[in-house]
Amino acid sequence: MLGHMLDHMLALDVTAQGRAASEPLREDIRFLGGILGEVIREQEGAEVLDLVEEARTRAFAVRRREEDREAFAAIFDGLPTDQNMKVVRAFSLFALLANLAEDLHRERRRALHVNAGEPPTDGSLAATFRKLDEAQLTDATIHDALSGATVVPVITAHPTETRRRTVFQTQSRIKEAMRRRGGGGLSLADEDATERVIRLQIQTLWQTALVRLRRVDITDEIEVGLRWFDASLLEVMPQLNARLREELNSRYPSAGVAKDPVLRAGSWIGGDRDGNPNVTGAVVSTASGRAAQTALQHYLRELAALEDEFSFSIRMSPASGPLLELAARNVSDDRSDEPYRQAIRWIRGRLSATHQKFFGDWAETAVEVDGAAPYRAPGELTADLDVMDAALRGGASGLIADDRLLRLREAVRTFGFHLYGLDLRQDSAINEETIAEVFAWAGVHPDYRSLDETARVELLTQELACRRPLVGAGAEFSEQTAKELAITAAAADAVRTFGPEAIPNHVISMCTSVSDMLETAVLLKEAGLLDPGTEGAGATCSVNIVPLLETIEDLQVSATTMRAALSVRAYRQLVDSKGGLQEVMLGYSDSNKDGGYLAANWALYRAELDLVEVAQEAGIRLRLFHGRGGTVGRGGGPSYEAILAQPPGAVQGSLRLTEQGEIIAAKYAEPQLATRNLETLLAATLEASLLDVEGLGDDTDGAYAALDEIAAFARGSYSDLVHRTDGFVEYFTTSTPVAEIGAMNIGSRPASRRQTTKISDLRAIPWVMSWSLSRVMLPGWYGTGSALEQWVGEDESRLQRLRGYYERWPFFQTVMSNLAQVMAKSDLGIAERYSRLVDDEELRARVFGKIVDEHERTLRMFARVTGHEDLLWDNANLKRSVFNRFPYLEPLNHLQVEFLRRYRAGDEDPQVQRGILLTMNGLATALRNSG
Repeated sequence: MLGHMLDHMLALDVTAQGRAASEPLREDIRFLGGILGEVIREQEGAEVLDLVEEARTRAFAVRRREEDREAFAAIFDGLPTDQNMKVVRAFSLFALLANLAEDLHRERRRALHVNAGEPPTDGSLAATFRKLDEAQLTDATIHDALSGATVVPVITAHPTETRRRTVFQTQSRIKEAMRRRGGGGLSLADEDATERVIRLQIQTLWQTALVRLRRVDITDEIEVGLRWFDASLLEVMPQLNARLREELNSRYPSAGVAKDPVLRAGSWIGGDRDGNPNVTGAVVSTASGRAAQTALQHYLRELAALEDEFSFSIRMSPASGPLLELAARNVSDDRSDEPYRQAIRWIRGRLSATHQKFFGDWAETAVEVDGAAPYRAPGELTADLDVMDAALRGGASGLIADDRLLRLREAVRTFGFHLYGLDLRQDSAINEETIAEVFAWAGVHPDYRSLDETARVELLTQELACRRPLVGAGAEFSEQTAKELAITAAAADAVRTFGPEAIPNHVISMCTSVSDMLETAVLLKEAGLLDPGTEGAGATCSVNIVPLLETIEDLQVSATTMRAALSVRAYRQLVDSKGGLQEVMLGYSDSNKDGGYLAANWALYRAELDLVEVAQEAGIRLRLFHGRGGTVGRGGGPSYEAILAQPPGAVQGSLRLTEQGEIIAAKYAEPQLATRNLETLLAATLEASLLDVEGLGDDTDGAYAALDEIAAFARGSYSDLVHRTDGFVEYFTTSTPVAEIGAMNIGSRPASRRQTTKISDLRAIPWVMSWSLSRVMLPGWYGTGSALEQWVGEDESRLQRLRGYYERWPFFQTVMSNLAQVMAKSDLGIAERYSRLVDDEELRARVFGKIVDEHERTLRMFARVTGHEDLLWDNANLKRSVFNRFPYLEPLNHLQVEFLRRYRAGDEDPQVQRGILLTMNGLATALRNSG
């Protein structure tokens, strides 16, 4: 019976128009799948292909209810592990190729809409500026809302994103060949050649290990994070910054906004040490250094290309005085009639010397020029490039200036010498332990941890006013404290070398008090990043101190915590020194794990409202940092809708959000994807900052009161299962692969913050990922159905109120839409097979029974509230995936259960462990947001 109701709520569009629109997608999938099948036959033989084909056809029969899952699973009974592994590889590669086909289909559909002259779609800058034009906003309004505007996607590590660079490069080659194939106009010979390229690349994929055998270390993760800059971000972010500046200046010339780049890049990889013992001072140096190296080498490559292109002779076109002066500094270059090339070679020489100064070696495209000293700051490089730009424009060569030179100038403005801002992060408890040990050694206080909050704040405030260092030569500390001090010292060194943008923030996990924030300030002071100031001058700090509010309780008292912090003079001075800016990070993942999907989302919304009020009272600027994961259970979902769903005043031109997991590849693997997704962030930020998007009108108080009650019901239902059901932890750890996620060292970070079995200590990624892989998807919906049903009761008027909220309130729309997307990916028929890993039959029946009941209840309430039987009525792309592609997940799930069973029974075959890892990777690829 499991799944019948869900099938009903995923009605496939079988209209002629719908099928015609998706036929190119199905043709691409058939084409790529056909080649993959031929490659499998060539490489592994007909027997393996027959096994794969049998699994494929019978998986679709299971979806159509023509075959029982028990019979399907029997396909793999008794098969040797190596045969099962080949099936896993086949279906993992199919998922990868299907992703590629779907991306291409979306490209085609967008191009068709544009070519047909249809209005720009929501989420594009064109659509947003059309809305702003209609709103007839004044320059003063734009200035107030967008002064200091910044949008920062922050790249973070993720355990499933461990695929090798060669896999991504091969995917890119296939995608480019598929574009040529679909573009038309090819001769028969060209068509054959293109198909040959695709066949070659798919054969390469079959012979390439999809994941590394060795444990992924943090250096690997740093390199994976940098991959996306070479793939797209170095090109796309500067272009979008230039476009945004041009659009705003043309419409609002006196607003004076976007002078500095709005889009910036951030990273946590190598600086986030919360629960990750692998982050050290050396790792911080590696992360910041490799980022800077990536930026400088990009500039050097672009300068080499410019020198090749800028063949302009002074005999053909006069040069400006400043350009001739710049060229004249290059005394070793005799190309006096080509001043642009002389100037570029001088700039290359200085930048090459900068690279040598930073890293002790010469880059591949470096040149040595007599007298070319290193640049002291990116502004000096920008000034030299601006000289060439002005000379070109003064000589009627604006077209040339707007090409590669403009891209390079914008890149330097966007990325500086640091590329991205590397955030530091640590758990408040570790900061507390570090301060206690340092204070004890320095004689400040023998037992800091025994003090109450008032005494701690007083002692920390006194220390912030004092210039003397606490740690001297010969100091002896525990390994943990020594490591913490080395990390902040490495951060200070990065700031001195690459500039303050290299280490912009220190995030405090589990921040619950003012002392948590002041402890971080003292540690930054000890590293030299915070200056206490002198008499009459307040303290300054180049690093933002960012409290991370993670639990529902912490979110509920967020305003109290921030008011108390801002009332401390020493802390307020730090905020004022940053232009009155206070950043606060909101933890979507842990709040969800703490209280469930709906309760967490509402607690976050309420906290944002409260923090906006505090900022207005205190006269400061609030910037919110959204700790979103890829899945809905960790704050994921479509970015445009999520940003518009923020409460009034919560955006104000500034937004930071984490990007992680398979989501990064889906968004930033190539320039077209990156352009679309970054444009969406900019568009939504502008609309949320400048337009009234909440849509509640006079019903705000009533809507908020209703959600207060519904969220309380949802939390109660969720807590009843997760926190109050006897044996729940045993059920969770046995029925999902969570133990294997930790045991197999997938990624550099341990699965738990501490060595315990408590759900609260488990990291959010393995919590959500485990439920995703087992297809329960529990963090994205559990408790919502009960809450809505309990609140509505028999009161039809309450149901109508909820329908009204769904129609006009972006927050409620987004909550329900994201829930629907998660439930569309759930499959309790598959989940039931995972539940059989639990030997205790009574526990299995009791817990899984609750999950099934709530699942069905949530589906019913979704239909009643939204008025839509179809879960994906508003998401045609995902609907196509569910029906065209999700049956291919069936073998991966069944084989994962089989591998888990063997592994837990003591099978020591390394292939079994590798099989678990590969099924995790394959399922993550297919689901596209597993954690």
